[in-house]
Amino acid sequence: MTTLYISMVQNFLVAFGVVIGASIFAGIAAIITNHPPLKTMLNIAGSIKIWAMAIALGDTFSSFAAIEKGLFEGEFKSIIKQAIHVLTALLGANMGYSVIKLIQRCGELWHN
Repeated sequence: MTTLYISMVQNFLVAFGVVIGASIFAGIAAIITNHPPLKTMLNIAGSIKIWAMAIALGDTFSSFAAIEKGLFEGEFKSIIKQAIHVLTALLGANMGYSVIKLIQRCGELWHN
């Protein structure tokens, strides 16, 4: 497998896992503190998406350096690679948020 494909899968799953994991643990904390868990999970999932992307991308300064290198040295391949990394991390974070929204919708259906 190519390194680009491997890093795309890792970025997606790390961002997805950060959103899902943080939401689940926030839901557990909400149960312990007697707050509505699904509402808490959805709020946390929405607010942590940008942090999940930052965590998935890792060292953001190397991303900026690669973009700078692409712009000023004419290496557009590095800009495209960084854009792919950002997009896969964004997709993973948004997919995690969608899963939490799905859990909330299922909770609403089961409640009625």
